[in-house]
Amino acid sequence: MSRIVYVNGEFLPEEEAKISVFDRGFLFADGIYEVSTVIKGKMIDNAAHMARLRRSMNELNMPSPASDEEITEIQAELLVQNNIENGLIYLQITRGAADRDFVFPKEPKPSLVMFTQVLDAVGNPKAERGISVITVDDVRWKRRDIKTVALLAQSMAKQAAVDAGADDAWMVEDGFITEGTSNNAFIITKDDKIITRNLSNDILHGITRQVVLELAAEKSLVVEERPFTLEEALDAKEAFVTSATAFVMPVVRINEQPLGNGGPGILSSQLRAMYIKRAMEA
Repeated sequence: MSRIVYVNGEFLPEEEAKISVFDRGFLFADGIYEVSTVIKGKMIDNAAHMARLRRSMNELNMPSPASDEEITEIQAELLVQNNIENGLIYLQITRGAADRDFVFPKEPKPSLVMFTQVLDAVGNPKAERGISVITVDDVRWKRRDIKTVALLAQSMAKQAAVDAGADDAWMVEDGFITEGTSNNAFIITKDDKIITRNLSNDILHGITRQVVLELAAEKSLVVEERPFTLEEALDAKEAFVTSATAFVMPVVRINEQPLGNGGPGILSSQLRAMYIKRAMEA
């Protein structure tokens, strides 16, 4: 049975879904997106994703195709139509179709697209062994706080990691780690301080990142929100990344150098378990 997707007011088999060749998301990457993980049929932290979606639209002066309530209703219906128990739902808004021009169209009609994927985020086997990362230069634009569909630099970084036999890449700018290709980066020092880059235009304001900081506070862990260097990361006792689909994922190797004992760290694993518990009980 074909997967059902949503395109501008219609639920359609994916083979029948179409977007104009003049859509500005296609021509200019003039679009934004969000991804919500689904556990046992329930979207995790979806209200926070909706809030960030609104922020992205405001930052780009992009009109909305629907209210939060309408979007959430569409998401819920799409999960039902695709019988998604564990997976994710991807949502994308673009400024819509208009004749090609760098200047924004005067009366844009935004496009709204959604689709689902099957994913077992809780049972991800990578969490048991941890992931390896390499470092690459951060060549992205300067508004990384806006969750746009302009992901070519991240895609190239991810491919470079795979080509090098690693799982992911951490991007480096002016000697400091910014973030991963699709996640926020954390290290844990030898005296158990959790360090992650502070919020600014330099990184995405991660939804899972914020929840993990709240969980760390509940556990009375010391957190420093500041840039950290590659050298600090290599000297760390533990490291991990956070994202909507990976939750808390231990990092066990950076540029082929093992961290700690070479396996997932104790605090990283505890924070992952705490996040999953919170998500399933919410």
